[in-house]
Amino acid sequence: MAVLVNKDTKLLVQGITGHQGRYHTMAMKEFGTNVVAGVTPGKAGETVEGVPVFNTVQDAVDSTGANTSIVFVPAPFTMDAVLEAIDAGIELVVTITEHVPVHDAMKMVSYAKMKGARIIGPNCPGLASPGKAKVGILPNMVFKEGNVGVVSKSGTLTYEIVNSLTEAGIGQSTTVGIGGDPVTGTSFIDMLELFEKDPETERIVMVGEIGGTAEEEAAEYIKEHVTKPVYAYIAGRTAPPGKRMGHAGAIVSRGRGTAESKIKALRSVGVKVAKIPTEIAELIKEDL
Repeated sequence: MAVLVNKDTKLLVQGITGHQGRYHTMAMKEFGTNVVAGVTPGKAGETVEGVPVFNTVQDAVDSTGANTSIVFVPAPFTMDAVLEAIDAGIELVVTITEHVPVHDAMKMVSYAKMKGARIIGPNCPGLASPGKAKVGILPNMVFKEGNVGVVSKSGTLTYEIVNSLTEAGIGQSTTVGIGGDPVTGTSFIDMLELFEKDPETERIVMVGEIGGTAEEEAAEYIKEHVTKPVYAYIAGRTAPPGKRMGHAGAIVSRGRGTAESKIKALRSVGVKVAKIPTEIAELIKEDL
């Protein structure tokens, strides 16, 4: 069993005929993902990397049984693409697109919850279960099959930490980049719950950053509900207050959302917090 994606994942690529769609379709297939369909309006009948293209998500689902979608659609049209996927019965929609308007993200997330679907993102790198499937833009070569679950707000930090785990001989069960926007479809708590229930995940790595209170809320959840060892890294220790750093959600205001408050909250519930990203692997090896 893997978290969210596995050998049963039948992936649909929305925006498959664009440059990013084409490139990452090939990479996901190389990882072992079962990519069954693509959607670009007006391009039905074409193929991309051997994958048939349809005009609508509903046509693609009816023809292939797709159950998961990845969205490579420009920000102004992302909400429509996500809602179309949900209406067609897609259970998991991974939204890579950045600069999605906050109001659009709010509508997407609310609609997904109402319909019993899950959104990863927007503005995220996606997720990967080594040996099973990848739905996203994470680099194939950094992964190793194993039992550590990773959840991260940051894309590039995810790659760095997973790569350091792999180099240390520590494999991953599933890695999920949830995105760093103010509104996202899946939270740290959502992933902690899934990892806690997953028999193949024995340890959990959480990669957070300044801004918001998601990490503090996750610490409270860990205290009450998580029995597995949790390790963390918080980016932005040296960021000046009141300045936005990279991600749209990475802003500190009114004394909340600082790296110090997040680290303190996590350490208070027994989470081991690394000073630098590569130290995560060292902390895990100490416990093995």
